[in-house]
Amino acid sequence: MSDTSKPSLLSKLKRRLGPKNTNLEHTLETHAEENGATALDSDARSMMRNVIGFADMRVKDLMVPRANIIAVDEESTMRELLELFISENHSRVPVYKESLDDVSGMIHVRDFLRWITLKGMKKKGKTAASALSLPSKELDSSVKQHTSLRHEVLYVPPSMPAPDLLLKMKASHIHLAMVVDEYGGTDGIVSLEDLVEVIIGDISDEHDEDETSDMLVKVDDQTYVANAQLEISRLDEQLKVDLLPEDKDDDADTLAGLVFEMAGRVPARGEIIRHPAGLEFEIMDADARRIKKVRIHVKRVTAEPAEAASG
Repeated sequence: MSDTSKPSLLSKLKRRLGPKNTNLEHTLETHAEENGATALDSDARSMMRNVIGFADMRVKDLMVPRANIIAVDEESTMRELLELFISENHSRVPVYKESLDDVSGMIHVRDFLRWITLKGMKKKGKTAASALSLPSKELDSSVKQHTSLRHEVLYVPPSMPAPDLLLKMKASHIHLAMVVDEYGGTDGIVSLEDLVEVIIGDISDEHDEDETSDMLVKVDDQTYVANAQLEISRLDEQLKVDLLPEDKDDDADTLAGLVFEMAGRVPARGEIIRHPAGLEFEIMDADARRIKKVRIHVKRVTAEPAEAASG
């Protein structure tokens, strides 16, 4: 863990840039000019803003809440664990004894697949390619019987600074942390990917659904369903509105960013955020860190620029 007695580099940079990062854009542009480089693009500026904001984050700000944790009871069978890996598309699954308040470790899908292969190769002359004919009795054994597959997880308080957890994960090579309260109960879970995504944005692989398709779907004249990553400029064009006044254009690029700025936080699923232009943003899908899908109710559309967005 980092030395909390000394301010971190991120903290020093944040103090220099000011509490609301008002000088960040100027600093970045000045740096580019001094080094003979072109102005940084929007993605680079966004990442720099994320890095500065990350310095102030606590584990509770980005954890997946307890209700959304995908885990397996150690009394479950290996077959049920396999089905969980397939259905949830997670590479790491926590294992608990009687409840989520008693997590004893986690199993990585890579070790699970190695176990399947080795068990299938027990018969003489069996090759790795033919090892998938695993006896049914092996899959019917309980997760509890296979402690060798279990890896440690970290246990951290919700108040822990997010940069400290990132450093701890790097030093320990343990990429999954259970967030526990003062009584030892489980509040949530945080992975290394959760921390990294705060800075660089969503990390998608070949198995993730394409969230860029169907970015804006018209249900009827008063209702739209939008991917939260929809660019504000496209929404402006479609609805004939100006969702951000000129002096606020740099505050957000996407619908998710706009709603976040209006609410001052990540709103919960089912919450409705009202915009001065006569729109209502109903949160259809969101987790503790980001907004994913929004239903837009058009109450009164005007072509006039909206006042400063506020919740």
